[in-house]
Amino acid sequence: MSTTGISQIVAGISSDAVLNATGKGWDGWFAVLDAANAAELAHPDIAKYLHEQQELPGWWCQMVTVGYEQARGLRVAHQKGDNFEISKSRTFAAPIGKLYKAWADDAQREQWLPGQPIHIRKATADKSMRITWSDKETGLNVEFYNKGTNKSQIALQHVKLASASDVRARKAFWSEALDRLETFLQTA
Repeated sequence: MSTTGISQIVAGISSDAVLNATGKGWDGWFAVLDAANAAELAHPDIAKYLHEQQELPGWWCQMVTVGYEQARGLRVAHQKGDNFEISKSRTFAAPIGKLYKAWADDAQREQWLPGQPIHIRKATADKSMRITWSDKETGLNVEFYNKGTNKSQIALQHVKLASASDVRARKAFWSEALDRLETFLQTA
């Protein structure tokens, strides 16, 4: 718990969740890392310190490192190394095969994602796609999940974005695109 009695949220995770999983909340980890002069270290070195000296498991090493970097102004939200990325997910009232085809079929995709010539580098039917985006600089990873007879979900990551302003623009873009996809699936 933070000193205000309200659970602090950093990097999208509450201090209570961090405390339950690691034995320390955010304030505790920030104190440990400040004492180790972690603000002077690179990301991999902070994570290594947490793993080797504090015995945190791999995922929590990364999460605590990112939280610390964000809290100390060393990293902004959505930043991944030198780039940025966003994630979006949505559940649709459509079978997984229909959802997958709306992405895989050029003619169908053009109806809900017009003017975006993409290159699907790798695809596993009804499971995933790795896409080079139309700007040829960023990428898109799309995962497909079966949620029942007439229900499926996608989780997408738009990676290698250039800036925080690009993050804002892409978040808005994908919200609108997924709205169009939902309408397309209802009418197709």
